[in-house]
Amino acid sequence: MQVLTSFILAAFVGYAASWYFGMVEGNFALLLFLATVVTGIYWFAERFYFLPQRLKAAAALDAESSKRREELRKQGITQMDVDVSTARNAILAQPWWLDWTAGLFPVIISVFFLRSFLFEPFKIPSGSMIPTLLVGDLILVNKFHYGVRLPVINTKITAGTPPQRGDVMVFRYPPKPSLDYIKRVVGIPGDEVAYLNKRLTINGKAIETVALPEFFDEDVMRYFKQYEESLGDKKHRLLNDDDRPAFVPGADDFVFKKNCHYSVEGVVCKVPEGHYFMMGDNRDNSLDSRYWGFVPDKNIVGKAFFVWMNFSSFKRIGSFN
Repeated sequence: MQVLTSFILAAFVGYAASWYFGMVEGNFALLLFLATVVTGIYWFAERFYFLPQRLKAAAALDAESSKRREELRKQGITQMDVDVSTARNAILAQPWWLDWTAGLFPVIISVFFLRSFLFEPFKIPSGSMIPTLLVGDLILVNKFHYGVRLPVINTKITAGTPPQRGDVMVFRYPPKPSLDYIKRVVGIPGDEVAYLNKRLTINGKAIETVALPEFFDEDVMRYFKQYEESLGDKKHRLLNDDDRPAFVPGADDFVFKKNCHYSVEGVVCKVPEGHYFMMGDNRDNSLDSRYWGFVPDKNIVGKAFFVWMNFSSFKRIGSFN
């Protein structure tokens, strides 16, 4: 078992190292699932086989010690130097290969269920959601709001609440599902979304915006025009960059691209059933549905709702909905 366990642990370490150095495309959900299964097998083996065997061996040692004491008493020897506690503790001690597998199972399965069905942490890597979310924000994502999904395969098993316009949602990037993206839901199934001359219209109705003081982006040391936009009953801030054109350059080929019409003014798209149109709040600095298409329901990860840490600014901590 020591050799087998060493091989398994080495495989996990090798996979993690290869992922870290970019040699393979990692899948943390799969890695956590496999770790849960493997440590669970060891935990059950420890509880129902290995531990009973050690207890049986310790009991045999105690019985042998008692027998030896009784024999010495029969011979009139009352001062006995028979201490088997050290040997007994050695027999009962969990070997290293069980300590690193079965011993970790309670922690790993707790993390697995928490991350898979309740809340998952993410780090904001880019500025596409400025000013709502800043680079370096550590956020929490509600994994059950839109319906509970099975880990790894992401199959929905409960209905949940459908995504609403204005929600900040984490999803699997359609062109490369191994990547997680975060954007704002702008169009839901059946909507006609138009973003023309940097103004948003949904189903023929212009979305209300209110001008705010300019936003200073410390990362690029520039000021940007800032507005407050109302999507449904939600209000949020967005940025516009006057130096960027209104048209969408270099849109990819994607499923249902025929639902979109591109022009020098921008884009108009009809959102297909079971899909969502996503946009970043940093409107002129966001690769979103305008470029790579619609997000299918099967790609949804969860609803982002809370910044739990930003080491550059503790004032960022709190809800952003």
